[in-house]
Amino acid sequence: MAGLGLHRWLACAIAVFLAGAASAIDLEKLVMPGPVVEAHADTEAECSACHSPFDAAAEPGLCIECHEDVGRDVELREGFHGLSPTARTAPCRSCHSDHQGRDADIVGLNPALFDHDFTDYPLHGAHESVPCASCHEPDEKHRDAPSDCVGCHRDDDPHKERLGTDCQSCHTEQRWDEARFDHDETDFPLEGAHADTRCGSCHAGERYEDTASDCVSCHGIDDVHKGSFGESCDTCHGVVDWKRHLFDHDRDTDFALVGRHIEARCESCHTGHLYEQELGTTCISCHRSEDVHRGRFGEECQTCHAEASWARLAFDHDADTDFALLGAHVNVACDSCHRGNVHDPLEDTCVSCHAKDDVHRGEQGEDCAACHDEASWTKRVVFDHELTAFPLLGMHATVGCESCHRSGRFKEAETDCVECHLEDDTHERTLGSACATCHNPNAWSLWRFDHDTQTTFALHGAHEGVDCRTCHDTAVLPGARVEAPESCVECHADEDVHRGAFGRDCTQCHTEESWDDLQLSR
Repeated sequence: MAGLGLHRWLACAIAVFLAGAASAIDLEKLVMPGPVVEAHADTEAECSACHSPFDAAAEPGLCIECHEDVGRDVELREGFHGLSPTARTAPCRSCHSDHQGRDADIVGLNPALFDHDFTDYPLHGAHESVPCASCHEPDEKHRDAPSDCVGCHRDDDPHKERLGTDCQSCHTEQRWDEARFDHDETDFPLEGAHADTRCGSCHAGERYEDTASDCVSCHGIDDVHKGSFGESCDTCHGVVDWKRHLFDHDRDTDFALVGRHIEARCESCHTGHLYEQELGTTCISCHRSEDVHRGRFGEECQTCHAEASWARLAFDHDADTDFALLGAHVNVACDSCHRGNVHDPLEDTCVSCHAKDDVHRGEQGEDCAACHDEASWTKRVVFDHELTAFPLLGMHATVGCESCHRSGRFKEAETDCVECHLEDDTHERTLGSACATCHNPNAWSLWRFDHDTQTTFALHGAHEGVDCRTCHDTAVLPGARVEAPESCVECHADEDVHRGAFGRDCTQCHTEESWDDLQLSR
């Protein structure tokens, strides 16, 4: 036997055992490659339950004898084994290899690669993203998973099966709350705004039987008329828009709605029961409380007012009176002038109405139109200041009237510079109050003064750069003459190192060019 290979040895051994009919050794058990899976353990001793000697093609039939449900799927082209081309035609052992031990997984299912389309329940919509364990319970056959909606979603059914278990008749697999129930097939087709209404708005508490179909049953709480207009809501309202009225007031009543009446709310006029309250059709019957004239203008409101706008007057003051309304008078309220009855005569002079507005207190006379016009009492004043004793020159032409005229009595205004510019006087009146001597109206900073020609003390030498306040240090009363010291000692007494021993005429030795520049004379 040493010279024989292993295969030959096995062949010889088999031949010997076959030749020995009296041998009690089971050949099939001898060549069994290993223990079978736990589920097949009961038939492990009967090899013929799964194998047919020298006939591999017969093995699938033996499998089906035990796995009848798989065989039925293949025959009826149902389930995975009947729909998958590979599972339907390939030998069972190509996928389910046994003899690998009791704990071996011979199913070989890979959830990540498994194509659920080869089943009786293809996954669509939201089902595509559901974990397998949500439908396939542990230790249960996959084929036993429920395929009807209620099998998985019974706890999610808000209707509590009041609408049956045929969930797909209304819902889709895309979204659970996406309903496709055709309400038009009921006795209450959904039209207009009803088409967008949530089911629970009418079917409160998932109640579907005996649901009322009249308007007031659902909209009684929304009835702003509080029942005063009856319960036949559809007489005026439609299903498209609750606020859109179908009732034609022009056609169905004796009072056509024109102008602003079209926009008026029903209850503005119909304050009582619609069919019991009788309403007047005159303006004053509805608008008496809005009559700002308090009856002084009579009850024929339409004489002046129109239905298009209460504020838009039909009365033509220009054509129907002797006082045409121009400028700001156009927007003046009637009772601003007509304090009594509208037919009482009125004066048409400015002062007759505007006496209390006269800030001049009568000083400018009563001919207001000489300066003011009807366009604006204050903004368009026509007045020539050049005809007064104080023509406006330079910067004065841009100054507001109130800057100088602190009151409406214009004649009270002063003409002296210092009266207006006292706070601007940086000299603090040391140079007097005759500002025009140096300054002009073009600009306060523009000034000119020639000390040599306009005073008796010409500035030479070091005096040319001396600040005015050095010599002019005392305030001058209005109208008084500006004076300043002219002798050296009056300014330089404190600087006289000679203590007056050389007299008061400093110019005998000193010059104006420099205090230290001496010119001694003999």
